[in-house]
Amino acid sequence: MRTSFRIARIAGIDINVHVTFGLIVLLGAMDWGSRFGARGALFGALLVLVLFLCVVLHELGHALVAKAFGIGVRDITLLPIGGVARMEKNPEKPVHELVIAAAGPLVNILLAAGLLAVTGVASSLGKLDPATALKSLTPGSETALLWLLFANILLAVFNLLPAFPMDGGRMLRAVLAMFLGFGPATRVASGVGQFLAVAMGLFGLLTGNFLLALVALFVFLGASQERAEESARVVLGTTRVGDAYNKNAITLAPGTAISQVVDHILTSYQPDFAVMQGTNLLGVVSRDDILKSLATELADGYVTGIMNREPVRVEADMPLDDVRKHLTERGQRVAAVYRGDAFLGLVSAEDIAEALLVISFSNAQEARRNAAARSA
Repeated sequence: MRTSFRIARIAGIDINVHVTFGLIVLLGAMDWGSRFGARGALFGALLVLVLFLCVVLHELGHALVAKAFGIGVRDITLLPIGGVARMEKNPEKPVHELVIAAAGPLVNILLAAGLLAVTGVASSLGKLDPATALKSLTPGSETALLWLLFANILLAVFNLLPAFPMDGGRMLRAVLAMFLGFGPATRVASGVGQFLAVAMGLFGLLTGNFLLALVALFVFLGASQERAEESARVVLGTTRVGDAYNKNAITLAPGTAISQVVDHILTSYQPDFAVMQGTNLLGVVSRDDILKSLATELADGYVTGIMNREPVRVEADMPLDDVRKHLTERGQRVAAVYRGDAFLGLVSAEDIAEALLVISFSNAQEARRNAAARSA
């Protein structure tokens, strides 16, 4: 089931709206509608939509700078609590992360400056009295200008808080990484982010600001995920794909019928199959390909008709973390492992996750043994 839908495409970047986004628009309409009726409800809904236009511009600031540094951006998704720009990979240079993270709040600062100039000109012409507008806060252009002005200031200040993985937290990590490296910098920044998230959550609960508490929860979980991701990067960066691919995998011939593969799936638990012509790889058939064919095609066919003829190709001496990045960038879950021109086998995202789990437990056990030996 789809959870988000594309509404626009800007600079090659899809702008998506999550299915829950309507909740924040409804909340804005109810808030203003409770005080000013139908006119207020319409005003509140439009105000929220314009605010999220500012959020889109904020995320585009991140995305366009990332693309300038050669980092692909998959899409931008609008959620009730804000926007998320999904990048194909994290910046490899701290200075790049610093600039990318700073670009979003900078957009809000520029928007606030523009709105401040507009309200200043309107005030000088006698068309806007900020003091009166702030006291009355009735639906109208004056209220909208001032509300958006303060909203953009708040967005800039809030995003600059050093609560990793928010923009300020990423800027903190980037600065720390210049001196400590990404691993230690991530641990420090995520710890700061989790501490601030707990503080924000408690403040939100005590003051009845449940939206702030929800944001704090996402910040806390995001910091935990970033720390886990950095640990995975370190572990997988020291393991070669040649040590992790399935060396005993079942392979298929070009004339293998799709119905025959079902038996292999049921009896071997192998989800992916290389289609071979002698020692040459022709393509890859996955369990999903088989199930899709069974669900949509009446007649039995051959695996060559449904196989992926251009799987991701990786070298056996490539670190697993690089393989994972290649799969993510290509939007695939299986890679063909080669040593030179010789095909060795397949490695999947599930294989990499299993390798991470095994290596992590093995490293933890070795660390306990070393600690016990030192204490003996």
